[in-house]
Amino acid sequence: MSDTKIVRLTALDGSSIEFDSSEAIGSGAMKDVYFSPDKSYVVGFFRKEQDNNSRERLERIINTYAKQLFEKEGGENLRKLFCWPTHIVEWQHKGITKLGVVAPTYRSNFFFSSGRFKGKEKEGKWFASPKLRNKILDDDQKGTWLNYLQVCIKISRAVKRMHAAGLAHSDLSYKNVLVDPLKGDACLIDIDGLVVPGKFPPDVVGTPDFIAPEVLETVALAKTDPSKKVPSILTDRHALAVLIYMYLLYRHPLRGGMICDPDDSARDEELCMGREALFIEHPTNRKNRPVVKNLEKFELPQGDVDKLPYTLCGPYLKPLFDKAFIDGLHDPSKRPSADDWEKALIKTVDLIQPCQNPQCKEKWFVFDNTTKPVCPFCGTAYKGELPILNFYYRPRPNDSFRFENARLMVFSKQSLYKWHIDKNIHPNEKLTDADKKPVGDFHLHHGSWILINRCMDDLYDVSDASNKKQIPIGQSVPLTEGRKILFGTSVSSRLCVVQIVKN
Repeated sequence: MSDTKIVRLTALDGSSIEFDSSEAIGSGAMKDVYFSPDKSYVVGFFRKEQDNNSRERLERIINTYAKQLFEKEGGENLRKLFCWPTHIVEWQHKGITKLGVVAPTYRSNFFFSSGRFKGKEKEGKWFASPKLRNKILDDDQKGTWLNYLQVCIKISRAVKRMHAAGLAHSDLSYKNVLVDPLKGDACLIDIDGLVVPGKFPPDVVGTPDFIAPEVLETVALAKTDPSKKVPSILTDRHALAVLIYMYLLYRHPLRGGMICDPDDSARDEELCMGREALFIEHPTNRKNRPVVKNLEKFELPQGDVDKLPYTLCGPYLKPLFDKAFIDGLHDPSKRPSADDWEKALIKTVDLIQPCQNPQCKEKWFVFDNTTKPVCPFCGTAYKGELPILNFYYRPRPNDSFRFENARLMVFSKQSLYKWHIDKNIHPNEKLTDADKKPVGDFHLHHGSWILINRCMDDLYDVSDASNKKQIPIGQSVPLTEGRKILFGTSVSSRLCVVQIVKN
């Protein structure tokens, strides 16, 4: 190893920046990356000279857009979802002026803490690829299915805020998303490659598996051709849908049994992922269905779409997958937004149930709206009573309650939160610490389900319209078939009706 050689630079904003130039910790297609002496940040220098367009684009990302995203309510929580660059530097090295960006070091939970990959970054590919996941990854690093729902929420939230600011990632893929399935955490990286309105990064098309079909279809066209499709918010929407599908189902939505050109592998890839792209679970066109007998053992059972269909993701995610990979696959305007995904994922988390099989690898599954719920991953049927809270809301004061198409599945020691009981509170980065605290919890007590009121001043049992009964803090209300519980007196307070599934 070379001797340490500290280089000291002054960033364009006047900040003092240092890095160890003796050895690059990473060298990609675009940049060489070096640690600061204390390893609290890294400095990445572009290999190619950057033109004025690139400089202006970087300055806007680091200054204008960082302020727009992070210097507002919930900004600090939002910042955790990105590894956002903080400074621009120039380095005179071997007679060449190199432009570089400074970014914080990834948080420690995004590195493997044990096993064969100890110390390596948790790139998303390790957890989304069935081969890598089943063949190489240690079981104690995989996390649970509930954690992957949380990972997808974090990614969707980050992309939503980025798109709301007018930015596109340009290379949204598991290469540029770090995940921690043990904590349900995620972080978007490679932010210096963002597409700023009117300012495109150089030579970025995307990562195979995540490039939108219309980009692949026009990849050979000249940059000046008006028909050429380039990275945008709409192409990000395709990549986001692919990421979510892969993290929840551990397979790619477009890589099936179809062959478009048997004589030319490059042309086959271009067609199968571009002009001829077809959802592997298309309900009427089965041409791209995976051929199970041709799959490697490490691709199973996830590669068998009949055994583990995408419908196992529940009633809120299935329609979005249809929009992404059927309606919007070749019509970008029909693709779900990141906001659509975030909302559907949050509602899906409320449908989650712990599998009663202690050996189940996924540990959780989505309630399938049947009277006999079964874990799709291990086949274990749920046994016992299962309470469901069906939520109702009032659009305006004095209106009657309307069903909200939202439910909460109950399990022992599960918590009830403010965003469940008040339609004006949303589980996003703007939540205060007070709003994150549970307001109640559920228990199976002596064979009967109850909800304990922990801090709700206005909790009522309104099952009997003529006898509204208040449930004081510290007391409980039984969860029985048809029971009606009112979570407050304000117009934003929800009502729930209890349903009991018995098996």
